[in-house]
Amino acid sequence: MRWHHSAAIGSPSAGRLQQGVRLPADDRTFFTWDPVLRRSPNRPWRRWGTDRLVRIVLKVARGYRTAHPRAPRMAVGDLSRRHGGDFGPRFGYIGHVSHQNGLDVDVYYPRADGRERAPRDAAQIDPALSQELVDRFLAAGAVTIFVGPNTHLTGPAGVVVALANHDNHLHVRIG
Repeated sequence: MRWHHSAAIGSPSAGRLQQGVRLPADDRTFFTWDPVLRRSPNRPWRRWGTDRLVRIVLKVARGYRTAHPRAPRMAVGDLSRRHGGDFGPRFGYIGHVSHQNGLDVDVYYPRADGRERAPRDAAQIDPALSQELVDRFLAAGAVTIFVGPNTHLTGPAGVVVALANHDNHLHVRIG
């Protein structure tokens, strides 16, 4: 991976990414998941973020794996496109309203059955490990985390927010 400074231009829902950094497809601490093709790894063009976002994802994945060496690796979904911009429905499934400037990442909740794949819904998640991921991203500086309303995950009001269509993954936004 080549590290360099990158910049988020505009807002997460109306922006672009300058000099983005691509998250690797996987390593010993995480794997990527393609939400459209429903397979691993996620396609390279869906894995771009600011250098800060990529560093936070890697840091959280390392800490989580160290704390839970027998748990499944952390599953990372979409970040942004290489230069940011629109990531709506024409890019597959329902698309993203945000994910436009390299500050957002989707992370799938750990499955209760230990399988390394995205859960379908909240009934398949491990609640304790999922809450730990929320807490780790908060400690790493997340400014917003969207969680599914059926997950019952918690955090500071206005920062951890229940949102429809997030029962299988948390959506993390950094500042």
